[in-house]
Amino acid sequence: MSNPDKSPPTSLPSYLTSATPNPKSNRAPWYKNTAPTYAGIFLWFIFWDSMSGNGLAVGGLGATLLGIVIGALICHFLFYLVPGRLGMQTGLPLYVVGSSTFGAMGSLIMPGFFMGLLQFGWLGVNTWGSSDALSKGFGAPGLFVPICIIWALGAAFVGIKGIQYVAKVATYLPIIPLVVLIIGLVMFGGSAGSYTPPVAPENSGGGSMTAMLMMIAAIVGFFATAGAAGVDICASGRNKKDVSMGGIVGIIIAIVLTAGISVIAVAGARASGVIDGETTTMTAALGQKLSPGMYAVVMIGLTIAAFPGACFSSFIAANSFKTVMPKVNPFVSVGIGAIISAVLAITGVASKLPSVFGLIGASFGPIVGAMVVDYLFSGGKWSGPRAGFNPAGWIAWAVGFVVGILPNGLMPESIRVDVPCAPVAAFIVGAVVYAICCKIGLQSPLVPVTGHLAEATKASA
Repeated sequence: MSNPDKSPPTSLPSYLTSATPNPKSNRAPWYKNTAPTYAGIFLWFIFWDSMSGNGLAVGGLGATLLGIVIGALICHFLFYLVPGRLGMQTGLPLYVVGSSTFGAMGSLIMPGFFMGLLQFGWLGVNTWGSSDALSKGFGAPGLFVPICIIWALGAAFVGIKGIQYVAKVATYLPIIPLVVLIIGLVMFGGSAGSYTPPVAPENSGGGSMTAMLMMIAAIVGFFATAGAAGVDICASGRNKKDVSMGGIVGIIIAIVLTAGISVIAVAGARASGVIDGETTTMTAALGQKLSPGMYAVVMIGLTIAAFPGACFSSFIAANSFKTVMPKVNPFVSVGIGAIISAVLAITGVASKLPSVFGLIGASFGPIVGAMVVDYLFSGGKWSGPRAGFNPAGWIAWAVGFVVGILPNGLMPESIRVDVPCAPVAAFIVGAVVYAICCKIGLQSPLVPVTGHLAEATKASA
């Protein structure tokens, strides 16, 4: 626990003292904010179109679907619920709430700046997937690089200047991927039950476990930053029921439906011979059945529906950088980030989805794990900011990150270690290490607070 012999400082950084909780009058039911926000994340075609490549060929349909369900439950109960409750209780953003885990100065970097930095990774993934889909839709591979540049820079500009207009349009765009998923289910779902993976029967047990763990790792890795962002998202919630229902509908049900339909469709397409065992996406299966013109419409529609997500990533990054680097023009900081995103897309680094999801899971798994333990040790409330850089939080993150990144494909092969379900392992290690650090007195002291922060700590109780 914190050391009572240390005299806590009496001042806090301006980003904390100026923080204002979202008032109760601005709160709304879960079906107006939390659920649709999270459901929109999982309707993004990059998510569900990549899922069937994570185990279907190894362990079959049943094990893969079970992995989807378990992954959805882990996302809700481990990665979302506590951040969501902290956001609802305090009405404060993540970089303020994180000051109890990483310290008043440390929270600017972790999770504040780090959250913004990783958004450019997401923008890179969005740019790659959208540019690839558009170039295929138009039947012009040569358009890929120009579209990458225009897409990344355009999303960055809109994210800084016009996000409110994109948000209005984004309300209706998720209908497009939902319709495409239904089309895929209708076209291929009937044959899914006869799909068998190309593995020897004697290895089916091990294959099933491998498939399940691969699916869990992919889903949790994809969701990790969104789980931490539950602080910001649920700051618009009214009570615990809003947090819970928003997660059940927007996370658990949304994951099971989107990823489940995609996997069932790919299994059916393989079983019926529409695609071979090397083809892993539902959109590729649709490309074999739909006319070229209709396929182009589908891919262009999915891409249009993905643009608001790219803008929101830029918006989150801009807000993060404005807080951390208030004297730097956001057009400069976000512009540089957008250029890096375009390079990641053009070079194909952003296309390595399992590795990208694994990196994000390794980064944010221990962050959320430490926040969960801090919440539990504080009696289910936000304790308030801690002085400086809280050692417990930083040690927990460092150890958890190392564990989570060891099996990642972005690491040199000579130092990789096979850590099963690495994003979940990173969460567990971060939580355990934080608890140990608390028990041996490696927490920095709480800083006395007044005004809005004092109200937030009382409200969270």
